[in-house]
Amino acid sequence: MAMVLLRRRAVFFAFLLGAAGCFGERLEDLMKNDPDISEFYSFMEPSKSANFTLENKPCTIFAPINAAFQKLGDYRGETESLIAYHMITLPKTTDQLGSSYTSLSTDLSGSPIWITHISGSYHNDIYVNNARILVSQSNIQSNKRDFQQVLHKIDEVLIPTITPKGATNKVYNPTAWDFLENYDSIISNSQTPFRVRNFRQKVQQKGKQTVYSKEGGHTFFIPVDEGFGNDRAASIDEKIIDGHVIPGQVLFTTPTKKDVPYQTSANGDNNIRVVILFTQEQRGNTVVNYVKSHTLFGDGTHTPGVVLAEIVKPNIPVKNGVIHLIQKPLMVVDGSVKKLLEEHLDYICNVGNVARHDNFHIPEYFQEYDPEYFQRYPEYLTSIQYQEQDGRILSNFFNAIKDAGPAGEEFLRTLDKGHDITLFAPCNRALEGDLTLNAILRDTPRFMDILKMHLVVDNRLYVDKIWQESQIRPLQVSTLNKGKNLYFNVLSTDINRTLSVEGGGVNATVIQPDLAATNGIIHVIDRVLGVPYSTVLDKLRTDPMLKSSYYLGNLQGFNYRLNDTRKRFTYFVPREKAWYDARVRLPTAIKTIFMKEYAYHATSTLERHLVIASESYSMERIKQLSNDTNTLGTYGKREVELPTVRGSLKLYVEERQDNINPESGNPSFVIIWKGEKIPVFRPNVECTNGIIHVIDAPFLKESDIQVSSAYVLGSNMVMMALSIYLLV
Repeated sequence: MAMVLLRRRAVFFAFLLGAAGCFGERLEDLMKNDPDISEFYSFMEPSKSANFTLENKPCTIFAPINAAFQKLGDYRGETESLIAYHMITLPKTTDQLGSSYTSLSTDLSGSPIWITHISGSYHNDIYVNNARILVSQSNIQSNKRDFQQVLHKIDEVLIPTITPKGATNKVYNPTAWDFLENYDSIISNSQTPFRVRNFRQKVQQKGKQTVYSKEGGHTFFIPVDEGFGNDRAASIDEKIIDGHVIPGQVLFTTPTKKDVPYQTSANGDNNIRVVILFTQEQRGNTVVNYVKSHTLFGDGTHTPGVVLAEIVKPNIPVKNGVIHLIQKPLMVVDGSVKKLLEEHLDYICNVGNVARHDNFHIPEYFQEYDPEYFQRYPEYLTSIQYQEQDGRILSNFFNAIKDAGPAGEEFLRTLDKGHDITLFAPCNRALEGDLTLNAILRDTPRFMDILKMHLVVDNRLYVDKIWQESQIRPLQVSTLNKGKNLYFNVLSTDINRTLSVEGGGVNATVIQPDLAATNGIIHVIDRVLGVPYSTVLDKLRTDPMLKSSYYLGNLQGFNYRLNDTRKRFTYFVPREKAWYDARVRLPTAIKTIFMKEYAYHATSTLERHLVIASESYSMERIKQLSNDTNTLGTYGKREVELPTVRGSLKLYVEERQDNINPESGNPSFVIIWKGEKIPVFRPNVECTNGIIHVIDAPFLKESDIQVSSAYVLGSNMVMMALSIYLLV
């Protein structure tokens, strides 16, 4: 922090010295001698109008640095107009530029620029259109000619929206509707290959011109003609046109917060609710911008869910805001899950994951036991960690299905013809580089078992639905792979909900949720479910449902052994609710083992739960052993004796119908231990060095925890002595 303050002071004093030194110099001389803006000055020097302004008028100049011109590439517009668009006729320092979404008139008549203020943790930024003002290099002032002139450096060239020379239809100071109506006059083929005829016709047919011509400052999205395949134009109605406008906010791509919902003009009544979010992804050194509409609740015409579209030409300033040309219409859901999967083959899986934007909150797991935790359990919200992924596409997943032969074709038919399905689709990174996974991809039956674990039928699992049902109880749902369930955690903040899903012991983060299809939805995930990648220790450390068991194992180093990949573990782990319920049933024992001074009791209790053998024991295997040990001609089960760290564990297993999801046909398991029936909440969580069974009660009796009277007496004597000492 001290270093940061020193740097800020150094920049501040440098600015003061620079500003003080330039009052006696002409602004054009300062620009001419500044190597950072030499390219801009080379455009400006021959401009008669710019030189006249510098000689005779107060002004403010926004000068792009050289790197901005290098990023722009070959500029084919009029340089005279370009320079005029970087000048305003009033001298304004950065604190005089106005509030966000304020427009300023430039020397290019009829072409305003827009101001945006962004507050950050360490500094605040000001943007002119999509260009950031380099504040430490700005506020350069000159009053050599008895009037004030100000120079600000910016990191991007400002491009005006004007009709080029030679155009027969001249458009002055266009609104968004003027731009749409006169697109062919304003945008030449040399500027962009895209056309917008289809959307313009739908706006005219529906009489929605005023939506794009209204006064003020707004954000407009215009889909290009290439995105109107599959008769999409027929789906465009008044609500969808309204859903392409964010009213009252002028949102350029760089300063706009990512993955934050903005209300649309479609929300004028209570029939539907649509928000728009900006997001990004990194392709090598290039940042690609996307926009997504999220229909939070719809009607018979407008399907809930997310529609994702690339911004093919961003940041077109107009009189009443800014326009972004997008690859296809928002809100329009017109393809099956299979078609949506095919369509998104070229979309990168880490949309939203760009290093310069802190869009995800990574929660810290509790390292210390919180004595108030059990008091807060009913309100406890499980949390997950966002795991960053390199940019990859969905093609590997789709190709792997096609390569699976007839079984894969049948799966694709389900994606195309099934009703109310939810597909968890892993991106390429999740399907690359793992030897175990590569072997599975070559084993078609095993691959199909895993693939079916990624599909839920007859249940559209929107994030909001998962969130609501998770508030009642931890949610688990059956999959197309009979006997394999999925389990969910949701991290909720004020503006975001981040979903994680577990299947076959693998926890995956949903990095693109709620992609809408006519027959279901797709959640893009960052891992393949059912192929373990973490040790027992890693799983325990990162699963919020196992937080208390992880805490107890840390007290005396019990957890360290769980990272040993040379051994095979079977670990019966009580979940959070198990410890919470046990606190009521065994109050003294639970209170004791969570006290640090009695850590040995916690360790000895956990040792009873950990089986170390030459193999890991699934629930099905333990059930089989229970049947095998049944004495011929007798009734009931015989106990299985499993070797643990402390002695042995004697139990047997019964299989019952799943009472939570009885329609799934999936079994549930109950452990019988010392006469107690303990449900297995989550069986067979596979890890690289063993299996975890998440259980609903610890293997613990009140009599197991004995605190010696000598220890208690000694503690009391110490407290008495301390009290006497304090009184004296």
